[in-house]
Amino acid sequence: MATMSEGVVQEIHLERSAQRGLVGNIYLGQVRRVLPGMQSAFIEIGLERAAFLHIADVIEQRQAPGEPQRIEHLMHEGQTVLVQVIKDPIGTKGARLSTQISIAGRFLVHLPQENHIGISQRIVDEEEREHLRERLEALLPPASSHGYIIRTSAETASDVELKADIDYLSRIWEDIRQKSRSMPAQTLLYQDLALPIRVLRDFVDQETDRVIVDSRETFQKMTEFAAAYVQNATERVQHYTGDRPLFELHGVEAEIERALSRRVNLKFGGYLIIDQTEALTTIDVNTGGFVGNRSFDETIFKTNLEATQVIARQLRLRNLGGIIIIDFIDMESDEHRQAVLAELEKALAKDRTKVTVNGFTSLGLVEITRKRTRESLAHQLCQSCPTCQGRGEIKTAQTVCYEILREILREARQYNAKEYRILAAQSVIDMFLDEESQSLAQLADFIGKPISLQVETAYFQEQFDVVLV
Repeated sequence: MATMSEGVVQEIHLERSAQRGLVGNIYLGQVRRVLPGMQSAFIEIGLERAAFLHIADVIEQRQAPGEPQRIEHLMHEGQTVLVQVIKDPIGTKGARLSTQISIAGRFLVHLPQENHIGISQRIVDEEEREHLRERLEALLPPASSHGYIIRTSAETASDVELKADIDYLSRIWEDIRQKSRSMPAQTLLYQDLALPIRVLRDFVDQETDRVIVDSRETFQKMTEFAAAYVQNATERVQHYTGDRPLFELHGVEAEIERALSRRVNLKFGGYLIIDQTEALTTIDVNTGGFVGNRSFDETIFKTNLEATQVIARQLRLRNLGGIIIIDFIDMESDEHRQAVLAELEKALAKDRTKVTVNGFTSLGLVEITRKRTRESLAHQLCQSCPTCQGRGEIKTAQTVCYEILREILREARQYNAKEYRILAAQSVIDMFLDEESQSLAQLADFIGKPISLQVETAYFQEQFDVVLV
């Protein structure tokens, strides 16, 4: 799914039916290990790796006043516990869990274990916030002890729509409760909606012009869901039947390719270099070919200003999360630094995911944290290169030649072979025949045994074997 605004791709969301995201899923888990030293527990929920639960995500800890509780007092091995996935498995880490259950609806998020009403931070008007709270309280059953969060979309919802959302969420929670009493441990009790339906629930608002779908089956499912739960979206869902692929027509395929690239060009000649590591993501801003038409300081300032918009969009497109370090081009003027920071915060305000900007450090870097709930686009679409193992570079043919020479020397000291045969890639063999022919001859003379060469076309540059004949 791609969101478009003013003809430009703003977000890309990917979900494959065989690899559905787990965030929002509710399981009846079983405690495998409790780790008092880490104040956490590993919970089996039926996945390949045990999921992780920290004391901060245990609802009893959140609700308990006074002294913080310890996880070993709340959980024991073998115990069954109702848990919800709040972060997908990423890399080698298992899923992150919470025992605080929340079920998202169209206008509300149901908190069945809470008893308070929260309101989306995006609704800033105090009168509107209080008005929404009063409307919801009037619609809830008199004896209701459940909590809710009012979503931004509720601002335009009628009382009938809000009541329908309350009933829908109550039915889901009752179904989860019934299953939890009869099902065995490590059972999936509730799965969040598939991506096309989540689009209608979470993305469509009064600013949405059209929802274009190229699959007839998906279109039918979406229109059925819209008719039942999102009536104002029914007319906006359109079935695309054109010859050109939908993503190609709107430039999404090309945008995905660019979002997988390390370099991102800016309109006026500057560029960004984005490097993603396991611990953090770094973004380096460069002027490139942009020379400006005023002073050098003005050129730098304009490049940094332009970069703020592109960086905010790239974070959304690539779904980069965790710690993000931005190295803007050094600015002498404190006024320029503050203007760039303000522009960055303004651009990041469009993000649906929570982003915190910590300002410039003493080294002139800007630190950002962006909530990570699922794999980045690159991790979903790509895998580590089998040749370089994700390093992004390989040893030169000359380096491999010296490794082979050292290997032959080690072998000659241990074994008394008649001949040593080198099996290697064409580039390495060519190096032995040309620049390193003297080194090879000297080694053969030193060990007193012939050394032969054999090209292996299937070998990549770093791969080689020394065969004892």
